[in-house]
Amino acid sequence: MKKLECHSMELFVIRHAWAGDRDDLQWPDDDLRPLTGSGQKRFAKAAATLVELGVAPEVVATSPLLRCVQTAEILAKNIPNNPEVVELDALRPGSDLQAAMLWTTQQAKLHQQLAWVGHSPDVDRMTAALIGGADALIRFAKGGVAAIRFDGPPEVGAGELRWLIPGKMIAD
Repeated sequence: MKKLECHSMELFVIRHAWAGDRDDLQWPDDDLRPLTGSGQKRFAKAAATLVELGVAPEVVATSPLLRCVQTAEILAKNIPNNPEVVELDALRPGSDLQAAMLWTTQQAKLHQQLAWVGHSPDVDRMTAALIGGADALIRFAKGGVAAIRFDGPPEVGAGELRWLIPGKMIAD
């Protein structure tokens, strides 16, 4: 019988960077609300720092909402291996953890580092569930990033929180 090889993998969970305030007149479709110019600059600085810390996902999954796509693209531009950015409906507001994990499990067969870019409170809730504390209170600031390590296939409750950094701590 052939033994399946289980390698560890890291998942970086990211809350989108600083976006414009909700404004029904300016953005009647909130899906199109962008990052602010300042938010783009701050997250570019944060992304450069993250790369120095060893953050180099091979694929970045993002909510299809513009502010998340922009955050994911800024991260990808700063990573030397130029990872693919993939829009994942499971990361929309009200995220579907099971669907996101199905995607992640498939990707983990090919990659050692992955990233999700999503929204609060979803990233808070999903991170807590991934590390086994569905009732845990985790708060992501805008542009915040968590590193979760899985020793073996990624599964809900099986992750280890390695670190959680507020965006402004690495952007300012």
